[in-house]
Amino acid sequence: MGIQKDRVRFNVGGRIFETTSTTLANAGRNSVFGAMFDENWNLQKFTNSSSDEYYFIDRNPDCFAVLLDLLRTQELYLPSNVPEKLLYREALYYGLLDHVRSAKWGQFDGNRLRLSRSVTGQAPGDGTAIRAGPDGGCCVAHGSMVHVYDWMLEEHPPINLDYQRVNDVGWIDSENVVVSVCERLGRGEGGMGLFSSSTGDLRYRFHVSHDNQDKSFTAGALSFSSDYKIFSSCKGRSNEYGIGVWDQVTGKQIDFFYEPLGWSLGDADKLQWLDGSNCLLVATLFPRKDNCYISLLDFREKNMVWSWSDNGAPITVDEKRVRDAIAMEESSSIYVVNEYEDLGFIDLRINGGSIRWSSRSRLMKGSMPDEPCYPKLALHEGQLFSSMNDSISVFCGPDWVLTSRLRRSYGGSICDFSIGGDRLFALHSEENVFDIWETLSPPII
Repeated sequence: MGIQKDRVRFNVGGRIFETTSTTLANAGRNSVFGAMFDENWNLQKFTNSSSDEYYFIDRNPDCFAVLLDLLRTQELYLPSNVPEKLLYREALYYGLLDHVRSAKWGQFDGNRLRLSRSVTGQAPGDGTAIRAGPDGGCCVAHGSMVHVYDWMLEEHPPINLDYQRVNDVGWIDSENVVVSVCERLGRGEGGMGLFSSSTGDLRYRFHVSHDNQDKSFTAGALSFSSDYKIFSSCKGRSNEYGIGVWDQVTGKQIDFFYEPLGWSLGDADKLQWLDGSNCLLVATLFPRKDNCYISLLDFREKNMVWSWSDNGAPITVDEKRVRDAIAMEESSSIYVVNEYEDLGFIDLRINGGSIRWSSRSRLMKGSMPDEPCYPKLALHEGQLFSSMNDSISVFCGPDWVLTSRLRRSYGGSICDFSIGGDRLFALHSEENVFDIWETLSPPII
């Protein structure tokens, strides 16, 4: 870029600052300072500039000094006289929130995570699920309520859909949250709703139509595709079991994949959209069902293109204890985990193939705790994460070698965890508390 080295002066709340256009350009196009340049990154003159060539901004000068220094050095130093919330408010005004977040914690790396803080909920009891937001916030499903936190971990108004038990929750973007709940029999309520993450307001409900009639339903596991579709497992009172599909923008139902006889879709524990193959992974796992059912659905052809089940397998085999599953298209594999945190692999190129278990991943020592939580799996940037009791293990490399473990003693077993916004959130079962793990920013030498 041909950026000028001109000096630029600001009068911010009565204090004079001087910097260069090169420093201001570090703020990027989507900032107040980015608007000061033309398409060739040449500095423009604003009509509010005075005859002394000062740009006047009627904002807090102390915060401006911190943010200007951040643009110069890429480091964030917060003096004692500047409240953190005030700085965030000013960073939002200037369009520099992403710069502040990047300076506070670094790019996500499972092997460099450090516990940042823990947040305790207001109500006791077990949580259902935790989901990381795209901007570093999260939401926690707890009974019939969803508690939403922004990236500063300030709680927003809670969300509920007819006060029915929440089965899953997911972020469409930083402003919109989808909640799936149980049906309230006899009332025609429940199902799914889209909410504002900042106000908690219900924007619209998602409906399921069978034979041109809207039906009440229980919505379960959720997934989202890159072409703005929402998927959810569905159970209706008239055996309308299957996977529903809705448009994220309009909220209209656009498809429904009915559950085949002898298979399980409507009770699915997990959905995962696969962009490469344009298919949906659907996993119904023990103990929700007596048997495990994992399949790939192609909605274009209304076809189940791949499937695996332990139905009919000997009662002693490890397949009976599959607790979670996740697909990785790069290796054409489904990864599964049992209650001992043994990792297993199913080859997607073989329909109905067996699980190849990795004994090196066995981490449990001694007996199971009194109230164990079932393991959960997650993939992020080539790293595999698996929760077990009060810890989360990190596996890396082609052979998925255990490289790190995250553990915290307070709160009991981890019932769910989620990765997003360069953070890992872990929800504990015995106490209504969740942990926030962040990667430390590398030192600037």
